[in-house]
Amino acid sequence: MQEFKPVKEGKVREVYDTGDNLVIVATDRISAFDHILKNSITDKGAILTQMSAFWFTLTKNIVSDHMISVDVNDMPEFFRNDRFRGRSMLCKKLTMLPIECIVRGYITGSGWASYQKTGEVCGIKLPEGLKESDRLPEPIYTPSTKAELGEHDENISFEKSIEVLEKDFPGKGEEYASKIKECTLALYKKCAEYALSKGIIIADTKFEFGLNENGEVILADEMLTPDSSRFWPLDGYESGKSQPSYDKQYVRDYLKANPDCDYNLPGDVIEKTVEKYEEAFLKLTGKEFKAI
Repeated sequence: MQEFKPVKEGKVREVYDTGDNLVIVATDRISAFDHILKNSITDKGAILTQMSAFWFTLTKNIVSDHMISVDVNDMPEFFRNDRFRGRSMLCKKLTMLPIECIVRGYITGSGWASYQKTGEVCGIKLPEGLKESDRLPEPIYTPSTKAELGEHDENISFEKSIEVLEKDFPGKGEEYASKIKECTLALYKKCAEYALSKGIIIADTKFEFGLNENGEVILADEMLTPDSSRFWPLDGYESGKSQPSYDKQYVRDYLKANPDCDYNLPGDVIEKTVEKYEEAFLKLTGKEFKAI
């Protein structure tokens, strides 16, 4: 049996090169404020993988994606065991675009902090009089650079995203920047509408894209998971204050309130986080999460 070692390890994911394709494995690690926490979140990686697979399938009519299979039987023998089952995705190889494609449908987090100071979010002027957690008149696209592990992403303008892409893809910067903006907004609008029908508000999220061998823009990485999105319960939503959430905001809030915890979570916070991830999975997919 051929053995494989990760060719890349991120905050949460490990990437294996199988020759023709990649296997992306979502671990149970969790990160916040650009730090990997000392604890793991039980079954988190499997929830992320299965939720991404659900969204990729739902949005194939908008843009093609990198997913081939989440069945380890479709992968090399090395991956056909409990260590990888349920949390691994066989994917097409892509040339990744160096932009985090962030879309905001509601004003919260760093966007709310910026709006209070300047009336803008990432250089985009917003209407006066917005309250915290208000729904925006239209979703806004606020790209950022992709930071290396341990560094911070940098919010940039759409015009700056063209420059960033032009450096790596001369003559194609504006085309690719426009395409990923268009796809990001289309994906958000469809999925946010779907999620709302299931009782969940998607306040904001991020997408990543790459190019296939024909130069076509392909959706990649993860999609609309609690790690990459803010999920709020529709029931009880009220603007003018922060919202309870199904995502890792619960972990962020604990870290903010306990700055001396050294990125170490107590057991009750881990259990509550697992519950939130599983509840979001059930509401969105209509299925109870089961560890495969």
